[in-house]
Amino acid sequence: MTAVFPFSAIVGQDQMKLALILTAIDPSLGGVLVFGDRGTGKSTAVRALAALLPPITVVAGCPVNAETHAESPEWAAVKVGKLVKRPTPVVDLPLGVTEDRVTGALDIERALTRGEKAFEPGLLASANRGYLYIDEVNLLEDHIVDLLLDVAQSGVNAVEREGLSIRHAARFVLIGSGNPEEGELRPQLLDRFGLSVEVTSPTDIDERIEVIRRRDAFENDAKPFLNRWRRKDGKIRKGIIAARELLRQVSTPDDVLRDCAALSLALGADGLRGELTLMRSARALAAYQGNDCTDRTHLRQVAAMALSHRLRRDPLDEAGSATRVERLVKDVLE
Repeated sequence: MTAVFPFSAIVGQDQMKLALILTAIDPSLGGVLVFGDRGTGKSTAVRALAALLPPITVVAGCPVNAETHAESPEWAAVKVGKLVKRPTPVVDLPLGVTEDRVTGALDIERALTRGEKAFEPGLLASANRGYLYIDEVNLLEDHIVDLLLDVAQSGVNAVEREGLSIRHAARFVLIGSGNPEEGELRPQLLDRFGLSVEVTSPTDIDERIEVIRRRDAFENDAKPFLNRWRRKDGKIRKGIIAARELLRQVSTPDDVLRDCAALSLALGADGLRGELTLMRSARALAAYQGNDCTDRTHLRQVAAMALSHRLRRDPLDEAGSATRVERLVKDVLE
């Protein structure tokens, strides 16, 4: 098995790492959109987080990673497979992928050789209970992005074609990354991602040297490098597990709800998705920090990632979206 670079060993990129941790605590946040330069650790961070999460229990041989035999779909024909542990899945969705490859389709080989109509699962089945990663999501065809976002929100993949009527669980965290210079996502698609962060190449020379040093150490001799960072990764894992348990007990006072609504109004965000995401991400952060109640401190820490991609463009304001959100947070919450 190929070793995965440790999550805690990633230099900098604190906002990206925090956003990924929050989605691991509460997958209902709606995924993360990461925009930034190439080679800034976007895909490395996704795989590293999935690798440090506790393994999931699945029915052996089930194509949708069902946790119990009762959850395994009838078409999977897995009735007596034993329960096994496996790592949290991370599935890459390539550019140019067809809809059939994503959702699944008729198994042509079985149809031709046996005359049977059978379902061949797609990438959504493989990603169930894990992560679906799309590099250069801004270059993906719009109808594929629409499909992915709809399934990510509903948690169900429904396939109706060629005489097949199939439904199966498709609960995954959608991670999209890309370079904004190569194209932008439509505003309605931006709004469907829960969190958004911008990453840049480090400008501090010492930080760049540390990136090189750690990557070189990992590639030359992975085992001692992994041992060196195992304790810190373990601490993050324990924090995520504890936060998942605490999450339902975290309260959100009315004054925090009012702050969420006030921030969204000040930003001119359409709909209510912005404040709902802000509330949920603040609650997940509170749980991760061991608090049983959200407050303005949590809102300030997550406001930019929950709201910056929902801003309406202002041609007279050259400040970045995260900077504009931070400015409004200061005005509204101070």
